[in-house]
Order: sequence, then structure tokens, then C-alpha cells
Amino acid sequence: MALTKEVVIDKIEVLELGQLQVRRATRVKEDGVVLSTSFHRHVVNPSTKASGSWADTDISGEDARVQAVANATWTDSVKTAYQEWADEQEL
Repeated sequence: MALTKEVVIDKIEVLELGQLQVRRATRVKEDGVVLSTSFHRHVVNPSTKASGSWADTDISGEDARVQAVANATWTDSVKTAYQEWADEQEL
């Protein structure tokens, strides 16, 4: 009887303004059979505002698949649309 824990990124969703919603699944298994699964979600925005200036979001700490989706979808026009929306919302 061997218990193992597996952590995987099992879902990446691209939202309307380019935000990435990432779901991480943590599975506890016994002899390969899943006993329990829990989920954690976080959102990665295409741009980050600091000291009143916009910059590209640092995605270096994200899973390689999340980085690939971000690099494929975060065009300059997507970043600009997100920034304009966020400025309107005063985020």
C-alpha cells in the first residue's frame, strides 16, 4: 500500500480580456487509485501595474504550459485592451 501525492495543472482557461484562469489539481492516490482530489485556482493577468506604470506580467514561476498559453495569447492588442479595462475599473 503506497500513498502518493500528484500535483498537476489540469485546466487553463483564457478569459475575455486575456486573463488566464489556472486550475491546479492535487490528487492523493493509493496504489494508483485516486482517493481524493482538491483544486486551487488562480488568475494570471496579461499586464501588471506598479507605481502607475504598466508592465508585462512575470510568468517565469508558472507551469510551462501556462507560459506557452500566455505567450501565444498575450498579443500587444490583448495587453492594451486589458490595461484600458483595468484603468477604467481603477484596478
